[in-house]
Parts: sequence; C-alpha cells; structure tokens
Amino acid sequence: MSDSLNTTPEALASAPHVPGASVRHTRAKGEPRFPDGPKADPAGSHFERRIRSFQPRRSRVTAGQADALQRLWPQWGLDIDGQRVIDPAELFGNANPVVLEIGFGMGEATARMAAADPDTNILAVDVHTPGQGNLLNLADRDGLTNVRVGNGDAIILLREMLRPDALDGLRVYFPDPWPKKRHHKRRLIQPEFLTLAAGRLRPGAIVHCATDWEPYAEQMLEVLDAHPDFENTQAGGGFAPRPEFRPLTRFEGQGLDKGHLVNDLLFRRVPHQSR
Repeated sequence: MSDSLNTTPEALASAPHVPGASVRHTRAKGEPRFPDGPKADPAGSHFERRIRSFQPRRSRVTAGQADALQRLWPQWGLDIDGQRVIDPAELFGNANPVVLEIGFGMGEATARMAAADPDTNILAVDVHTPGQGNLLNLADRDGLTNVRVGNGDAIILLREMLRPDALDGLRVYFPDPWPKKRHHKRRLIQPEFLTLAAGRLRPGAIVHCATDWEPYAEQMLEVLDAHPDFENTQAGGGFAPRPEFRPLTRFEGQGLDKGHLVNDLLFRRVPHQSR
C-alpha cells in the first residue's frame, strides 16, 4: 500500500482530515487550485491595473479549509469578476439588511457577529484563501446562513457589481496600515474610496472602521470628517468606544498586550442631497 497522501480535491472532499493539517497538492499546469472553489484571479485583465490597497498572501490551506472551499463555495461563495450586477436578496435568499465587510482575516470575528445578529446578512470579502475556507467552515459548523464570502477586489465589487443603496453598512477592521510614507497611497480609506462607497450605502448606513495603527486612525478620522456624505455618530466628534457588537479578536488582543491603542470610527451615511 502506498504511503503517499492523496490530496486531489475529490479525495479531500470525502476523506477524514486532521484538524489543522496543511495541504499541499501538486497540480498540473493550468489546473485550478480548487475546481469548485474561488478563482485565483476572478476579474482577470478586464479592468485597469491600479494601485492595490491589499497584498495577496500565499499560505498553506488546511484539509478542513480545502474541504469547505470545495463543498460550500458554489452555494456561499462569490467570485468578484466585475461582469455582472448582483442582487443581494437573491444572493442571500432574503431581503434582510446587508453589511459589506472588507478584509476579514480568518473570519472568527465575522462568524461571531453573524451568529449574534442572524437578521443581518454579511457579505465578507477577502483575497486570503485560507481565511475564506476558514470562514466557510465556521459558518457551516455554526449553521450561519447569513454569511456569503466574496473573493477578489472590493473596489470592483462596489463599482461594478452593486446597485446604488444596496448596502446597509460597511465594516473595515484592521486594514493594512501601509506604514511607510511612500505606501500611504495604498491605504483603503481615502476620499475616492468613500465617494464610491457612499454611492452604494443607503442613507443612515453606518461605516465602521477600526485600526491599531494610530497614524492611520488619524487619517481615517480626517478624511471621514471632511467627506460631505458622512457624519460622525459621536456628538463631540472624534473616535468611538468599541461597540459591543465588534468582537475582540486574537489579533487585537495581542496588540493590546503590546500596548497598542485601538481606535474605532463610526460614521453615518447622510441623506442624499437633492440635485
């Protein structure tokens, strides 16, 4: 009997796995990593090459994550290809409010928020394959039907695939701070991004940002304060206390242990201006 490990997608879908075990599958040239899962580059070359606010990371996918990607992606996954406009009610199977979360890491906080508020749908977008698989796994384990996982560039999703007023909220937790000055142009929270997001947010929708990088927090506050489509929910202005609905993540806890200051920003989409 051979001692080699069969790591084809079909085998992973049916074979028992050891939690936390990583998977390496040698693929033929051109073979997709997960035939029924997220695409490597869903938008391809359809859109202009621009400065990205994210840096794709390559890391090993565990057997459990691979299994979740294969089984659940056709039902709960969305490749952001920019080729169609999506109907959130069709995507989720109901007309509940929809919150877009950009960058969810391994998905633990997203799953906890989804469990605590089952009447709110969460469209969680990231480019990190292990995180996508982990969030799908958590949603499946906990019976969370209000989570959908988007794969690709959130800018393309907002600009090409969502109608005006499609969203009831936007969450951006601990985005890459791009600390070097020459990389500040890569930061997500910029005036142009807020203008794009405002066009997809209903009046009254909340934009919630959080970061443990203080200079970035100050920049976020500055650009949100200056944007005409948003108003601070804090009567006196400034940062907000961490709301109870945002879980304390392991990443955040590690930062707090190191003395990092975490700042939350909660801004409301103002009513549309009459033209």
